[in-house]
Amino acid sequence: MQQQAPVKLLRTNRSLIKTILLSIITFGIYGLVVNYNCTEDLNTVATRYDGKKTTNYLLMILILAPITLGIYGIVWQHKFCNRLGAELTRRNVNYKFGAGTFWGWGVLGAIIVIGPLVFGHKYYKAMNLMNGDFNVNG
Repeated sequence: MQQQAPVKLLRTNRSLIKTILLSIITFGIYGLVVNYNCTEDLNTVATRYDGKKTTNYLLMILILAPITLGIYGIVWQHKFCNRLGAELTRRNVNYKFGAGTFWGWGVLGAIIVIGPLVFGHKYYKAMNLMNGDFNVNG
């Protein structure tokens, strides 16, 4: 009888506070790694259902966004949030998240200063919920 390779469980313990603190200590490297892993997780979970592949976070943030003066980064974030929200909906996870969350909290929320922090919290919660559902239901 042939043994199957163990299934890799996706992380469900991401937190905004931990990411901020460890990013400060590591001069931003931890934040890059966490967001790279979020992109890989979304591709792992959603690609077989929606047929899409989100561009690698490091390629986007280090090369594509700078050469487009940040425009690609904004478009990328919009699409990423929309795709994450669609996957949560497809999985019947009761959590509202999408491109509107990015524009409302991440962009317009910057006017009240704490908006991007609220967005970051919602983003990591959405990732944790999606990964948790994937770990249980595949």
